[in-house]
Amino acid sequence: MDSLIVKPTADRAGTARRRFWLAYAGVCCLSWLLFVLAGTDYKKGAWEVWSAIYEASMTLWAPMLLGVAVFPWVRWLQKSHYAVTALFGLHTLAALLFSALWLAADFVLASLLFGPDHAHATLMQAALWRIVTGVFVYVPLATGFAAVLSARQARASALATAQAESALARAELAAISGKLNPHFLFNTLNSLIALTRKDAKAAEAALMHFSDMLRYVLDSKRGVADRVSLREELDFVRDYLALEGLRLGTRLRLSWEIAPETLDDEIPPLTLQPLVENCINHGIAPSVAGGCISISARRDALTQGLALTVQDDGDGCEPAHLNPRPSATASTQRQGIGLGALRRRFALDYEGRARLQIHTAPGAGFRVDIWIPQT
Repeated sequence: MDSLIVKPTADRAGTARRRFWLAYAGVCCLSWLLFVLAGTDYKKGAWEVWSAIYEASMTLWAPMLLGVAVFPWVRWLQKSHYAVTALFGLHTLAALLFSALWLAADFVLASLLFGPDHAHATLMQAALWRIVTGVFVYVPLATGFAAVLSARQARASALATAQAESALARAELAAISGKLNPHFLFNTLNSLIALTRKDAKAAEAALMHFSDMLRYVLDSKRGVADRVSLREELDFVRDYLALEGLRLGTRLRLSWEIAPETLDDEIPPLTLQPLVENCINHGIAPSVAGGCISISARRDALTQGLALTVQDDGDGCEPAHLNPRPSATASTQRQGIGLGALRRRFALDYEGRARLQIHTAPGAGFRVDIWIPQT
């Protein structure tokens, strides 16, 4: 598995390097072309064009090659984290060295083509100008390379943050998928024990609901990244509510509005159950009179996506209490691990197109709207 992860990452890095150096080569070619155009006097005929090509090639070949060495130098400086004054001094020395190497490369080439005497005479004439030119060429090279490296680092940091958030959301959802609420299990088992003494047939039916729930949760062939049909998720929620009904009795009232055309739509597993559990724990169970949970599913007429709503008519809460970060008052808030994980999941899943919105106010109940694309 690790090798499968490393290989695509290495491939992307190799592609980025190739694109970068192709871009550098393109800039060099454009600079050479502009040099040729600036040095050509078209009124004097084709010979002037060839003369400009010769002059551009002789002048620019050395800084183009030396520029390749500037990139690792700038990368090393960025990793070293020197102070600003130290960086200025190092870049000044590097600019002077760049100019000296450019001058040396011109001297060697002129010696090979025209002899040492011509090369020495040319060196004496062009030394000062070449040093000044080398500094001015080094500055945009170093600045451009530094900008590219900074952009790469920013993208890598953003990618690492997104991957960390995605891993956190999936880890939380995997935890939800791997276990049921211990309080729910304890209450259900107590209710089943009591029911077996009063109504054996009802106890048998409740055990079937419990078995179906466990089968759904413990399905080893399904992971949190997979999809299930809305029909399967609703069957699971009905089993869960049937068992909660053993404890709450008539205090738990339900309202279903499920459009038949949505039953085969695909959603992530355990999307609705955490929301229903949240309604029971915070909206229904604390009230002596109980309350009603409404679950609806419909086709969005504009986007053809799946619109889901889970709400209760409990006390609700201040929207400011929906702080996804844990706090000392987390037990009194309606922001559990399930709702927090779902919030992150729908911010990251479906390439960021899925949405989860919460609507609540004191005395106005609690409603969660989910929109899931189906294309």
